[in-house]
Amino acid sequence: MDAAQQEATARARELQRNWYGEPLGALFRKLIDDLGLNQARLAAVLGLSAPMLSQLMSGQRAKIGNPAVVQRVQLLQDLASQVADGSVSAAEATERMDEIKKSQGGSVLSNTTHTTNSSGAPTVKRVVREIQSLLRSVAAAGDIIDAADSLAPSHPELAEFLRVYGAGRTSDAVAHYQSHQN
Repeated sequence: MDAAQQEATARARELQRNWYGEPLGALFRKLIDDLGLNQARLAAVLGLSAPMLSQLMSGQRAKIGNPAVVQRVQLLQDLASQVADGSVSAAEATERMDEIKKSQGGSVLSNTTHTTNSSGAPTVKRVVREIQSLLRSVAAAGDIIDAADSLAPSHPELAEFLRVYGAGRTSDAVAHYQSHQN
């Protein structure tokens, strides 16, 4: 990949971060991991061709052009959160993915969904992802780390929060939260 291609890919990923809260490669990898899918199955559920999914993941393309696909991404994120908290079984998830595949969808990803567990409380993973999405919508991970470094001497707790939730992995942030609840 030459310098111009690398620059175009970096720009596409930055646009994805602005539009979707994070680069689509990271978002799709989470869905693949959380739902036990492969790329071909994810592409089929979303209604994309496998090459299009690959181009979106690699940053060769920046935008999901079909609003129904965008809505299916949101529905899969909600489903992945429910699988993670145990409120939906693997078998139920498979059935739900078939329903999602058939859905017509809306126009935008929503950061205001309220996925809950069986007690009605938002799941930790969903809350963490929403915090991450919010932080990453205003700054890149490197900028968040720089802000944390400058805040560390006077506000160490805030600096730690920014590092873990703003620039860290979802699983690490969930573990961090849970360790502070005990």
